[in-house]
Amino acid sequence: MVKINWTIQSVEDINSIAEFISRDSEKYAGLQVEMFFDYSQILESQPLAGRIVPELDKKNIRELIIGNYRLIYEIISANRIDILTVHHSARLIINSPVFRKKNKK
Repeated sequence: MVKINWTIQSVEDINSIAEFISRDSEKYAGLQVEMFFDYSQILESQPLAGRIVPELDKKNIRELIIGNYRLIYEIISANRIDILTVHHSARLIINSPVFRKKNKK
């Protein structure tokens, strides 16, 4: 079974999303957060379940689509997956701090 590692960035993303949604509804903010964690559990047994992120075209960086959000993860090894970011699908991926840093190298 694969271990899921939530990066600092991905946790910050989820907190920001929950804060934004909670302005209108704390109930739906909680449901959305719960959905992120529930969907990510599929990766424990099926790490290739997500599609390759089209903008990056790297086999080890994939995404699960959860409503309007992209849960982007990296397969580090056969035993570990890092959740890199949770990103709104209407925004360009380059706007994510995770990929801004990588593109500057």
